[in-house]
Amino acid sequence: MDSKIAYLLRLGDNALVLSQRLSELCGKGPALEEDMALTNVSLDLLGQTRMWLGYAAELEGQGRDEDQIAFLRDAHDFKNLLLVEQPNGNYADVLMRQFYFDTWHYFQIGALCQSADQRIAQIAEKSLKEVTYHLRRSGDLIVRLGDGTELSHARAQTAANELWMYTGEAFNYDAVDEAMVAAGIAPAAAGLRSQWFDHVADIFGEATLTMPPVEAWMQRGGKQGRHSEHLGYLLAEMQFLQRAYPGAEW
Repeated sequence: MDSKIAYLLRLGDNALVLSQRLSELCGKGPALEEDMALTNVSLDLLGQTRMWLGYAAELEGQGRDEDQIAFLRDAHDFKNLLLVEQPNGNYADVLMRQFYFDTWHYFQIGALCQSADQRIAQIAEKSLKEVTYHLRRSGDLIVRLGDGTELSHARAQTAANELWMYTGEAFNYDAVDEAMVAAGIAPAAAGLRSQWFDHVADIFGEATLTMPPVEAWMQRGGKQGRHSEHLGYLLAEMQFLQRAYPGAEW
C-alpha cells in the first residue's frame, strides 16, 4: 500500500474509532451539559474522519468512498492507535483517554497545517479549531478531577496510570511514518513527543496528579493492524447495519 494512503488511513481511523467510543456515551453523561459536549466532540471527529478517509479513497482509485472504507473493513485492516479503542470505563477513564489523545492530536494537526501535501494541510487547517477546543476542554476537566475530591483524584490517577502504556505508540514511528517525514508531509516524532510530554506534565501539575514514568514500557501494534479484543466488539456494533443490509441507503 502507498505510504500516503496508509498514513491517511491512520489519521482517519484514529478519529473514527474514538468518535465511535464517545458516541456510546450519548445519553449516559454524568450531566446534561457534559453529555452534549461528549456527543459534539464525537461529531467533530466523525467530520474529520470523512475528510481523511475521503482523501485516502481518492488516492486509492478503486471506486470506494469513505463509507465503504469505514464499514467494510475488518479489525486487522484498521490502523488506529490502541489508545482510542480502549473501553470507556468510568468518567475519569473517558477523560484521561481523551486528554492523552487530544494532546497528541493538537500538536499533530498543528504540524500538518504546514504539510507539503496541500490537501492534508487544508484538512488540518479545517480541523485545528475543533482540535484546539478538544484539548482545552479535556485539559480543564482533568484539572477539575485531579484537584477535586479525594475520590475524583484517585480515579483520575488510576486512569492516568492504566492508560499510560498506550501513549507511546503515537511516537513509535515505522516505515510509513518515516516516509511521510522524509517527504515533508508529516512532523518528526521527537518534536511531537517533547511537546506532548511538556503539556501533559503542565496539566498534571495543575491537577496534582503524578505523571507516570516517562520511559515506561509501551504497547504497540495498532498502526500495523494488531489490535486488542476491544476493537472487534466496537466494529461489530458500528458496522452492523451495513453488513446486515449491504448497500442499504437512507
